[in-house]
Amino acid sequence: MTPILWRRAEPGDAAALSILGGATFLASFAHDHPGAALIAHIHGAHGLPYYEAALADPDQTILIGETPLGAPVGYAMVTPPNLPVPTDATRDVELKRIYLLAGWQGGGRGDALMGLVEEEARRRGAERLLLAVYPQNERARRFYERHGFAQIGDMVFMVGDVPFRDLIYARTL
Repeated sequence: MTPILWRRAEPGDAAALSILGGATFLASFAHDHPGAALIAHIHGAHGLPYYEAALADPDQTILIGETPLGAPVGYAMVTPPNLPVPTDATRDVELKRIYLLAGWQGGGRGDALMGLVEEEARRRGAERLLLAVYPQNERARRFYERHGFAQIGDMVFMVGDVPFRDLIYARTL
C-alpha cells in the first residue's frame, strides 16, 4: 500500500487544495445534489481564493496528504468554530473539512488522519472537536461515530442556492 505523507499545508499548496477540494466534494455529493448548485458551491467554497485566504489565516490549519511523488490525495482543515450551536472559542475547534480521494480510503488512512486532526486540536488547547456532516452520508457518519462523535444539533448548509440539512457533531478530546 502506497503511503500518504502528511504535512501542514503552506501558501504554495492553495492550487492543489482547490483541485482536491473540488474533486472530493463533487465525488461525495454528485449523486444527490443538483449539478449547477454543486458547480457554484465548488467555485466559491473550493476556489483558489478560498484556500489562499485560509492558508494566510494563522487561526486555520490545513493538513495535506500526498503520495511519495507529491500528488495530493487528502486533506483536513481545522478552524475556529463557526457553527450555529453554543461554542467556546477557548476550548472548541471545528473540523471544517476532512477528505480522502476514493482510491486512498481504507486501510486505516482515515483513522490516521483523524489522529492528526486530534493532535492539532490538542495543540491548540481544545477540549472539544465539532463538525458538520450531511445526514445521508452514512459512511462519514459511521466514521465520526466510531471516533466518539455524537449529534448536538443541526443546521442548513447551502450548496449554491440549494439548502441542505447538516447534522452538527461534537466529541470531547
